[in-house]
Amino acid sequence: MKFLDLCKVYIRSGSGGNGCISFRREKYIEFGGPDGGDGGGGGDVWAEAVDGLNTLIDFRYQQHFFADNGRAGAGRQRTGADGDDIVLRVPVGTEILDEDEETVIADMTELGQRVLLAKGGNGGWGNLRFKTSTNQAPRRSNPGQEGVERTIWLRLKLIADVGLLGLPNAGKSTFLAATSNARPKVADYPFTTLHPNLGVVGVDDAEFVVADIPGLIEGAHEGRGLGDLFLGHVERCAALLHLVDGTSGTLLEDYQTIIDEIEAYGEGLADKPRITALNKIDALDDEERAFLKEELESKTGHPVMLMSGVSKEGLTEVLRALRKHVKITRTREQATEEAEPWQP
Repeated sequence: MKFLDLCKVYIRSGSGGNGCISFRREKYIEFGGPDGGDGGGGGDVWAEAVDGLNTLIDFRYQQHFFADNGRAGAGRQRTGADGDDIVLRVPVGTEILDEDEETVIADMTELGQRVLLAKGGNGGWGNLRFKTSTNQAPRRSNPGQEGVERTIWLRLKLIADVGLLGLPNAGKSTFLAATSNARPKVADYPFTTLHPNLGVVGVDDAEFVVADIPGLIEGAHEGRGLGDLFLGHVERCAALLHLVDGTSGTLLEDYQTIIDEIEAYGEGLADKPRITALNKIDALDDEERAFLKEELESKTGHPVMLMSGVSKEGLTEVLRALRKHVKITRTREQATEEAEPWQP
C-alpha cells in the first residue's frame, strides 16, 4: 500500500429543496386554500476518525465529495425528503486544514471523533407558510438555501510515543527492526526510508509506539533531500531519539545539522524531551567509544548513550530511558487536560 499523508479534497454540502406552491382543489371542498409543503434540507459533509486506516491513500482516487440535495416540497402539505449526508473517513491523527494550508479546521486525534465540515442548506418554505388572515391565498414560496462548497487539505500526522531523528543512514530503520516486529527497508545507501514506519516496542512489560521517518539533511527546511514535511509525524511524540552515526567522520556536524533542522521546522520539536545516542558502536573499539562519547557530550551538554542496532548492544538501556520520558510526558499531558475547565 502506498503511503500518502497529504491530499487536497473538494467538498460540497447539499442544497435545500424548493418550497412548493399548491392549492387544494377537491370538488367538494369549498375552501381548500394553500397546501404547498416545505423543501427538504440538504445533506451535510462530515469527517470521522475511524480505526483500521493508517494512510490517506483512499483520497488519491477520489477527491470530490458532494452530499445529496434536498427534495422539493409537494402539495397536500408534503415536505421534501432530506438529502443524505456524506462522511469522509480518515485515520486517527489527521489534521483538516483550510485551503490556505495553515488554518486548522479540526484535529482528529480520537477514535470516533466527528466534525462537521459543511452544513447542508435549509429547505425553502412552501406557500402554506405564508398564509395569513389578510393573505389567504399566497402564491409565493422560498427557494432552498444553497449548499456550502469549499476546498480542504487533509494532512496525516502519525500518533506515536517516540520519534526517531537522524541523518540518512544513521541507523533509524535498523533500530526499529531490532526492537519491534516492523520490517522497514534497510540498505547501505542514503534515503532508504521514503515514508514513515511505525513499530510497537516492548521493554520491561511496557509497550510504546516508535515512528521512523526519512532522514534529514542540511537545508531540509528549504526543500533539499526529501524536505522536512515528514517531521509532522513526530510532532505528537512524547520523546525523541536522536541517533548519531559513530562511524561518521563529521560526528559533531551531523549532530548540529539535525538540531538546526528541527529548530527551523518549529512546532515545539526542539523543546521535546530528547535522548541522544551514539549508534553503530559495534564498529568502534573501547578507546574510540570513550573519545567520541566525550566529544558528543561536550557538544550536547547532556549525557549521551551508546548503542548498536546490529549487535543490539545498549538497546535495552535506550528503551528504558525512552519509556521513562514517555511516561512522564503522557502523565503531564493527562494532568493538564483534567485541569482545564469544561467549556460548552
